[in-house]
Amino acid sequence: MKQNYAFTPHHINATKDDLAGNNGIGRYVLLPGSDGRAKEIANQFDNLTVKTHPRGHNIYLGTIAGEGKTIDVASISSGMGCPSMEIILHELFHLGAKRFLRVGTAGSLQPQLVKLGDLVSAQASVRDEDTTTTYVPVSIPAMASYEVTSAILESAKNLNLSAKLHTGMVHCKSSFYAREFGAGPKADENNAFMHLLTQCGVLATEMETAALFVQSQLYDYHLMQQGTGPEFRVLCGAILGIIAIPPNNFAPPHLAAVTVKELTALALATIKYMSGKSMP
Repeated sequence: MKQNYAFTPHHINATKDDLAGNNGIGRYVLLPGSDGRAKEIANQFDNLTVKTHPRGHNIYLGTIAGEGKTIDVASISSGMGCPSMEIILHELFHLGAKRFLRVGTAGSLQPQLVKLGDLVSAQASVRDEDTTTTYVPVSIPAMASYEVTSAILESAKNLNLSAKLHTGMVHCKSSFYAREFGAGPKADENNAFMHLLTQCGVLATEMETAALFVQSQLYDYHLMQQGTGPEFRVLCGAILGIIAIPPNNFAPPHLAAVTVKELTALALATIKYMSGKSMP
C-alpha cells in the first residue's frame, strides 16, 4: 500500500499537487455524501478552486483561516455507501491526503437520547457491509482516530454545541431500504437486527464510516511501517447530523437545514482545532 506519487486517479480530477499543503500533512478533506453538500461546504472556503469530474465527484480546493495560520482544505463527495467511499478515499490517499473528516447525515437508533437535529461523533462503526471485508476480517474493529474524536469534543464546547453532540458507536450498512426500512422479503430479519443494534447502544445508522475508518487504519499502519513521522499520520473521523428516526420520522426542512449548518460549522471548527494542535 505504498504511496505512489505517480498514481493516476480515475474518479476524481486531482493531482498530488492539488492535495498537498499544510507543511507536508496534505489538505484536510471533508467528505459529505453529496456533491451539493460538498459545494455548500466549499462556499465557506477562501481562494476556492473547483476541479470538476464527469462522475460528479467534483473536488473543491481552498483555504480557511485558523488561529493565525492559513489551513489548506478540500471538500468532495464520497458518494453513497462504502463501495463509493472506498474508491474516493483510495484515490485521495494515494494523491497524498492524510486527514479525513466525514460530514454526513444519519438516522437515530436511540430516539429517546439522540434526537432530530442532534449531532453524533462516530467513535466506532458496526461493519454491517461487505466492502471492508475485502480488506480485513470482520473481527477487526472500525475505529475513528482519537485525535479527531477529541478535537470534535473540544470544538463542540467552543461552539456551545456540547448539549447536542453524542459520541459513540454507529451502524454502517450496505442496504438502505431493506436493512433500515424493512423492504423486501427479509423484513422481519432486518427489523430484528436493527432492534438488536438499538439494544446494544448503537447511536445512529449511516452508510460510509466503516470504509473510512478501516481504510484509514490501514493507510496509517503502512505509513508507520515506512518510518513516516507521527505528525504525518493518517487521521479520520465522522460527524453526523441526525435528520431521521427510522422508519418514518424525518426532520422538517427547516430543522434539517439548521442541522447541516451546525454540522458544517463543527467540522470546520474541528479542522481548525486539529491544525493548531498537530501541524509542524
